[in-house]
Amino acid sequence: MRLSKAQYDEIAQFLGHVQPTRQSLRKLKEKFPSQSQSTLLSIFSQEYQKQIKRTHAKHHTAEAIETYYQRYLNGVMKNAAAPVLLDLANEVDFAPSLMARIVLERFLQEKEQAILSKTLINSMLRDPSQIPDGVLANQVYQCTVNDCCYGPLVDCIKHAIGHEHEVLLREMLLEKNLSFIAEDQLRAKGYDKTPDFILEVPVAVEGHIIHWIESKASFGDESSHQAYLQDQFWSYWNRFGPGLVIYWYGFIEELDCHRERGILLKDCFPTDIVTLRHSVAQC
Repeated sequence: MRLSKAQYDEIAQFLGHVQPTRQSLRKLKEKFPSQSQSTLLSIFSQEYQKQIKRTHAKHHTAEAIETYYQRYLNGVMKNAAAPVLLDLANEVDFAPSLMARIVLERFLQEKEQAILSKTLINSMLRDPSQIPDGVLANQVYQCTVNDCCYGPLVDCIKHAIGHEHEVLLREMLLEKNLSFIAEDQLRAKGYDKTPDFILEVPVAVEGHIIHWIESKASFGDESSHQAYLQDQFWSYWNRFGPGLVIYWYGFIEELDCHRERGILLKDCFPTDIVTLRHSVAQC
């Protein structure tokens, strides 16, 4: 689904005045019924992540960490079964999973008296039963399952959705009898930055030659698209030539401004692919 910049800004402005909860997501759907649910969910997640990045530093000062930890201790002392960490995260407008990480790290530092590895922390967040304190383990679990945009559960879901769309794209390429080299094959050959699929024989889409296709199971907003251009797309263009990016959940239509330079944006698999065989047959 393609949105104008004005349409996107209206959605983003609405999200700036609500908390990142499932209830807010329902309100978003009611406010913009003409937009697809998957598009709204992707924008919802991206806008919240931007907000968290803007406020990340203030939640990680020594004073803030100690305040959160003491409030956690006081809260569970009064009622260990209450969602103390989750309520605290919502109160200070911070991601529950990130709040859980802060308090878990502070707890382990006190118990272990040592610098802890990120691997250990991540493992405990993925599986709270590893946390050597039953009350904290339950608090961390509550944060993880109630976080819409961050945490190991969300990461797992995003990875699965991304893989699902890559498989879908592969099936569509096979259905069109287009020969390609997949990303895993390219990496096996020593390439570092590679698109999802390189076409062994280029095709034309809407009058533009396409050598590669990249699948993005997200909405293409300005900040994410500019980051992808810098980190991925222009690198692909330099190495493999012009290509196509599919934002399965839509994009801001004004961002599709690099067609003449060799990067085409679509929100679905193109139906008007012209292959070399078709061109030869027409001749």
